[in-house]
Amino acid sequence: MTVTESQFQYMVEAMTSDLIRLVMENEQLTMPEAFDRVYNSKTYEHLHNPKSQLYYQSPGYVYACLCGEA
Repeated sequence: MTVTESQFQYMVEAMTSDLIRLVMENEQLTMPEAFDRVYNSKTYEHLHNPKSQLYYQSPGYVYACLCGEA
C-alpha cells in the first residue's frame, strides 16, 4: 500500500505524540525531557525514513526500539 506524503506526515506526527506520552509515563520524565529524548533519538530519525516503514508499527513496538538505543 502506498501512502501520500500528507498521510505519511500525519502517521509520523501521531507516532511521535504516542512516543512522547509513553516516555513520560514509563520513564517519569517531564514533557520537555520526553521531547528531547524522542527528538534526539535514532528511532525518531528512522521514523522519518519512509523506507523503514516504522510508522506502520505499533507505538509499543517503536517505543521498544527507542528503549533499545540506551
